[in-house]
Amino acid sequence: MLGRMQDWPLTVDRIIDRASIWHGHREIVTRTVEGPIVRTTYADVHRRAKRVSNALAGWGVKLGDRVATLGWNTARHMEAWYGIMGMGAVCHTLNPRLHPSQIAFIINHAEDKVIFVDLTFVPILDAIIAHCPTVERVVIMTDEVSMPETRLPNAECYEYVLSEQSEDFTWGGFDELTACGLCYTSGTTGDPKGVLYSHRSNFLHTLITMSSDIMGVTGSDVILPVVPMFHANAWGVAFSAPAVGAKLVMPGARMDGEAIYELIEAEGVTFSAAVPTVWQMLLQHVAANDLKFSTLKNVLIGGSALPEALVRGFHDLGVDVRQGWGMTETSPVGTVSTPTPEIAHLSYDEQMPFRLKQGRPPVGIELKLVSDEGETLPHDGEAVGRLMVRGPTVASSYFKDVGGNILDDEGYFDTGDVAIIDTNGFMQITDRAKDVIKSGGEWISSIDIENVAVGHPKASLAAVIGIAHPKWDERPLLLVKLKDGETAEKQEFLDFLEGKIAKWWMPDDVVFVDDIPLGATGKIDKKILREEFKDYTLPTV
Repeated sequence: MLGRMQDWPLTVDRIIDRASIWHGHREIVTRTVEGPIVRTTYADVHRRAKRVSNALAGWGVKLGDRVATLGWNTARHMEAWYGIMGMGAVCHTLNPRLHPSQIAFIINHAEDKVIFVDLTFVPILDAIIAHCPTVERVVIMTDEVSMPETRLPNAECYEYVLSEQSEDFTWGGFDELTACGLCYTSGTTGDPKGVLYSHRSNFLHTLITMSSDIMGVTGSDVILPVVPMFHANAWGVAFSAPAVGAKLVMPGARMDGEAIYELIEAEGVTFSAAVPTVWQMLLQHVAANDLKFSTLKNVLIGGSALPEALVRGFHDLGVDVRQGWGMTETSPVGTVSTPTPEIAHLSYDEQMPFRLKQGRPPVGIELKLVSDEGETLPHDGEAVGRLMVRGPTVASSYFKDVGGNILDDEGYFDTGDVAIIDTNGFMQITDRAKDVIKSGGEWISSIDIENVAVGHPKASLAAVIGIAHPKWDERPLLLVKLKDGETAEKQEFLDFLEGKIAKWWMPDDVVFVDDIPLGATGKIDKKILREEFKDYTLPTV
């Protein structure tokens, strides 16, 4: 027997429709690529997104065609997003932080027909467009005054295109399982792979992120998504903010501490989301200038493990921190470290071990740990295994079936992370499977050492990699990028680690480096570091 409820397709055009009808006056504030801060509303974004749909239809874009965006977080980017998705085309977000050759590979693999690009990234497309035969047209997201000279074929000015189009366009009318968005992994192991979201999965993910245990955003919030729209859909904020009618503040191209602080204070931001490196820059700017936050109450931090110093730094300024974990393949939210009632009643210091874990899964997401032999492991806070995940917002396969079957017999996806899950249901990543250091048959968590080391007052960034050792197989090497103007001796950092990590985890050496490379999603790129230090000899050898 089937239920007697309406068959109401969960398509994302309904989200921006709702925002326009019920919250049409709510502001979207953008620091534009051209420089000035401009203001628009959900109603205006809705109308202009319909113009985008009409332009695409006029160029022959059909249901299922891939249309790419290469842009910052701006209102124009949102208009392009909803204009593409609303007509049933696939919005393919390109990550400009990838190497140009990888961007070209991704464009060709996706067979993108049209690309919307911000001014900043026009040179990237200029350099690779000759190698992208499927691209028929490029739309530069600017006005006619700022339109650059370019060699791009069929280059269009965004504002001119919209001025020529009607706002009359019918969205939806297709199955909720229709492809909606395409986002490629960062390619840390082999070529990038495409994760193809459906309208249903994005709609369900929006409902998940709106819950109080995850982001808990409401129409009263002012949201600053620093996490880019090209990074797993800005963690869903570009859907959840219009869904609740929250004011949006878009940072554009400026991600430095000064610029982010300025927007937070000027626009009354209450909630923001970004990777740890962004927040470290912000807190350094706040500390250096003896500043405080007047409205910011909550931040979500993800992308890499959270240092305790960062949590306490925000807490001292009256801001609550939640850590999140996820990946492109999970849309991306997989867990969030919201305290349970039992943990919330503890003192702040007693809560800290739980706040530093990646957290509990929301409804609709299921986790398990397995051994290398495939045995399911207990959630006892001790068993360490490969983290597996399944749910309606988790990929079932990659675009064009790259890699073949990616699920186990129970439908779980192997995240590539090594983790533990405690008796309270809190999951903690102990390492990436490829980054874990195996010393004398035991595992050392590079993440745990990094998170302690980066708390040193002189440290800007810290990374730990395994170096070959004739007796122990591998031993940890600590790499430190110091804050500007600082000098240090390696013993300072070894002394700082003393008592905070297991003695046998203590790095065999400390090396100060000018820079620590970050990958396309803001995580430390250990592949580059391992290559750079592949011939390094530890002093203990």
